[in-house]
Amino acid sequence: MQRLYDFLRRHPTWVDTFWAVVLFGLSGVSVVSLHRVPGHHMPIGGGLAVSAVLSVVVALRRRFPEPMLLLALATGLFQLVLNIESTVADFAMLVITYTVAMIGARWASRLALAVSLGAAALAQLRWPEQQTTVLGHVALAVFQTVPFALAWVLGDSMRTRRAYFAQLEERAARLEKEREAQAKVAVAAERARIARELHDVVAHNVSVMVVQADGAAYVLDAAPDQAKKALETISSTGRQALAEMRRLLGVLRTGEHEEGGEYVPQPDVEQIDELIEQCRSSGLPVDFKVEGTPRPLPSGVELTAYRIVQEALTNTRKHGGPNTGASVRLVYFDDGLGLLVEDDGKGAPHELYEEGGADGQGHGLIGMRERVGMVGGTLDAGPRPGGGFRISVLLPLKPAH
Repeated sequence: MQRLYDFLRRHPTWVDTFWAVVLFGLSGVSVVSLHRVPGHHMPIGGGLAVSAVLSVVVALRRRFPEPMLLLALATGLFQLVLNIESTVADFAMLVITYTVAMIGARWASRLALAVSLGAAALAQLRWPEQQTTVLGHVALAVFQTVPFALAWVLGDSMRTRRAYFAQLEERAARLEKEREAQAKVAVAAERARIARELHDVVAHNVSVMVVQADGAAYVLDAAPDQAKKALETISSTGRQALAEMRRLLGVLRTGEHEEGGEYVPQPDVEQIDELIEQCRSSGLPVDFKVEGTPRPLPSGVELTAYRIVQEALTNTRKHGGPNTGASVRLVYFDDGLGLLVEDDGKGAPHELYEEGGADGQGHGLIGMRERVGMVGGTLDAGPRPGGGFRISVLLPLKPAH
């Protein structure tokens, strides 16, 4: 039963054909009956021809609504001219009026409405009821017009409803595409952020390892203990870099954090102490002070602060030259977190800092500005009076929830 229902839904013409056959059978019976009634003008041949044509109108109404409307109107005119009275087959006029109002062209819908409003009046004039007053004829015409008007109104309301649902479906599809596009943009932005994270990890840790390796090679013969300590620093730094690189590259590869395996948390403000100690052990003297009352910070602010200090000290090692010292100030304000990173080295042209290094392959100040901009902060960077380089950052704070 369900298969039959699905088949009929997919092939509505079969349903229309079935009702067309039923309509033709009932109309044939009515034609024969009216032919035998005295006073009626119902030729059997003409009546059956009209019934057959109007049955075809019902059968093909959904496939060809406009041609079937014109065929029905021509058949009605044929009835008027040849004096073939209305039969059951004229019910097809109601059906085609509803159909063109629902799925037909606008001109066909308007034409069907206009003809429907005048058809009953024409029928009363052509085949008036005997012993009926003028007022009675008018009342009959109005009464017979009402079904046609209702059929047209129902069909037009169905057209409006279909258009509304089609608009909703189109809007839902458009919103779905927009959501997919936004998701792709978010993924691209996240991957760009991860790429910057990867740059920071590699740039900082490899820089430390290079400095330690150079120092170990220099004191290998004269001070083996110092060389051993430098090699231990290289080893621990390399392990830390590998751990973070595995995590970041895993995210780039899968698009999401892996549920299994070790997860390395994002650096925060408290880890700046470890970063400073790492720089000191690599031979860069760093003065670090915290001012104000430490308090919980948004994770984005903490990560930004850590990465800016990391990038700034990496640039100091790259461009500061020998015997360079640096200072880091972390200041907690009421409504913001301040960062001041300075060095007294010989510095480098500002363009190199913008490009991220002498090789031009890093992010440098461009990456810093992007990070600060993402949390709504401000950054000021440039050479210090008397030599060296200064980076000043203010990050807005929001209460941690």
